[in-house]
Amino acid sequence: MQAFSNLRRETDQTMTEYSVVLAVITPAIVAALALLSDVKRLETVAGYLLGILAAR
Repeated sequence: MQAFSNLRRETDQTMTEYSVVLAVITPAIVAALALLSDVKRLETVAGYLLGILAAR
């Protein structure tokens, strides 16, 4: 029974870590999209990324 208790604790820690990562990444994505909301900038970045992918 002790092994199951430890497994449960690790699962809870993992869920907490995922929640923290999600809480940090979400505002960063929203901020990036807000900065790229101008269509011209978004096209420039998309073109750059597609150029990198095409070069591979």
